[in-house]
Amino acid sequence: MAAKQNGRRKVDLVIISDVHLGTYGCQAKELLQYLKSIKPKHIVLNGDIIDIWQFSKRYWPKSHMRVVKHLLGMHTKGVEITYIPGNHDEMLRRFSGIKFGGISITNKLILNLNGKKAWIFHGDVFDVTMQYSKWLAKLGAVGYDALILINAFVNFVFSKIGKDKISLSKKVKNGVKKAVKFINDFEDTAAGIAISNKYDYVVCGHIHHPEIKEIVQEHGKVTYLNSGDWIENLSALEYHKGAWRLFRFEKDNQPELALLDEEDEIDNNKQLFEKLMVEFDIKTLQKVK
Repeated sequence: MAAKQNGRRKVDLVIISDVHLGTYGCQAKELLQYLKSIKPKHIVLNGDIIDIWQFSKRYWPKSHMRVVKHLLGMHTKGVEITYIPGNHDEMLRRFSGIKFGGISITNKLILNLNGKKAWIFHGDVFDVTMQYSKWLAKLGAVGYDALILINAFVNFVFSKIGKDKISLSKKVKNGVKKAVKFINDFEDTAAGIAISNKYDYVVCGHIHHPEIKEIVQEHGKVTYLNSGDWIENLSALEYHKGAWRLFRFEKDNQPELALLDEEDEIDNNKQLFEKLMVEFDIKTLQKVK
């Protein structure tokens, strides 16, 4: 367990993916609470942080803007932040190698962690649906978001009658053999490429399936890690003093830091976000030219 400093846990590296800010399923309040509970040296945002596919000006709650503002604030306090775009925010990939507000954008990242090499990327490159039927993938994303909304209503009803919460999408995934096979194939493919390149760790997101495990193949072995998501699993990867940990948010065990910082309140969150995006477009396009 990482040490605490001023109520916040010290962590060397935190990897977060698949937040999907701008969608109804995003658990932004819980993510903000988690971010306020840690004191990391480096944060890697490993794709699908802002869901540009489904982004709508009609739905951008204050809690989503607070996450963006808090991450920018962490950078100003000395936290290194790297953004690796995923498929839902793929438009940012053309700006690889550029810094925006001090946040580095890159399509993949290789880190040396205590003498071991970690290969970090989002993972959609292994998704055949993404490569050949992007419209189908986008349609699936909308359906997934609708399922999350239905799930929220079901769990609300269950809470009123004293029943435990359920995850409809997990039940669907676990009950479909093709979905289970896809996850296994994804992990094996990532591991195989990592082994051939002599990486010690391969770190992905994309499939919303948090995991840390050693994968052994014919030509070697590698530690496979997946940071999960902030829609259902509310998970992140943490690396501290040479050890990996899969963090899972447990609301009852989290400090109430989210309630302490009233400075995070933003009245004109949509206008501020649009201003940030305009500034980003101007700066990055100038550098690309």
